[in-house]
Amino acid sequence: MLPRFFTSLHYRDFRLLWIGAFASSVGTWLQFTAHGWLVYSLSHSAFLLGLDGFLGVIPILLFSLVGGVIADRIDRRHVLLRSQYVQMACAFVLALLIALNILGHHVWPVLGLSFVVGCAQAFGGPAYQALFPNLVETEDLLNAIALNSIQFDMARGIASAVASMALPRLGFAWCLGLNGLSFVPVIISLLLLTVKFVPRSTNESIATGMQLGITFIRGHSAMAPLIALAFCTTALAIPTITFMPVFVKDVLHRGPEVFTVLLSCAGVGSVAGTLIVAGIGNIARKGRAALLMLLLLGGSFGGFALSKSLLLSGALVFVSSAATIGLFSMINLLVQLSTAEQMRGRVMSVYYIAFRSGMPLGNLAVGWLIPMYSAPIVLAVDGLLLVVLGSYVFLAQPRVAAL
Repeated sequence: MLPRFFTSLHYRDFRLLWIGAFASSVGTWLQFTAHGWLVYSLSHSAFLLGLDGFLGVIPILLFSLVGGVIADRIDRRHVLLRSQYVQMACAFVLALLIALNILGHHVWPVLGLSFVVGCAQAFGGPAYQALFPNLVETEDLLNAIALNSIQFDMARGIASAVASMALPRLGFAWCLGLNGLSFVPVIISLLLLTVKFVPRSTNESIATGMQLGITFIRGHSAMAPLIALAFCTTALAIPTITFMPVFVKDVLHRGPEVFTVLLSCAGVGSVAGTLIVAGIGNIARKGRAALLMLLLLGGSFGGFALSKSLLLSGALVFVSSAATIGLFSMINLLVQLSTAEQMRGRVMSVYYIAFRSGMPLGNLAVGWLIPMYSAPIVLAVDGLLLVVLGSYVFLAQPRVAAL
């Protein structure tokens, strides 16, 4: 497995995009850290903090289908470049508003810029997902998807360390300005790419293009179940990490130090899962492997919810995080391999919506249920539902397991 870990980096175009995306992800996580503190510092309102997150996500749900159609009609590099330009401009504008003391105590400009960034991501996300198969050979696509995941996790760790030093010493303006600068490497890498995909000219309307994409998904026997799996897994699995502080405090009766230990176990598990997926290569029966990971994920999450041992909880968090990253990588690969090139942007936009919408909806449901039934019961039921979901797809959707 070791020689295969970094196979995709041998491709020039993928290597360029990976380096650029890594630099941009560091800035994005730095912005995420500073942005939350900024909104709460200005407003002292938990509602406005939640509204800021909502305004950043809602454009993705509203406009990603349109973004997918556009990604199938023009050069995907150009879609991504325009998305990066808009996000970079928003970062610099906000940094200048703070540096020149124009913002004052007004939070609404910050919320408005969050909405604009969300709109840019709604168009850039499907184009980015659709670009991957054009950068590597099919047999190395799983490796490329896994390496993309690990750069995101690495960026989060680096950004957290940078933010802990930069935010108290340099302030919000510098952190947001650094995020603006982080878009420069990815813009340069996109300008240097040589993409094989040439969009086909068409006179179809945007609405017709979206309808054709939905029809394609419905006409493919395994596509809809795969996208449903992405949504359900995100909705059921991610809340376990989100509400881990509740579990640590109310079940293990420990403090922040144990919470950071469990987060470290999750981070190490994610990296381990990514390296395993990157190293296994182009395996057969990918659908069966994905469903086995789903069963492992549900079982480990359920065990974690019922565990009262710190050692066992840490081990189960490690296993579940590794299974999560492996499952998401495999589902992404199967969706990509099942998609026609001319439909890739539209299909990936639907996948992107399912993936991004599952987390906030799952967090909302679990946050509502925990006060009524307690964290262990709610999270254990989530784990059980994942096992039931995997078993159902195995038995009722054999075409997925056969992929």
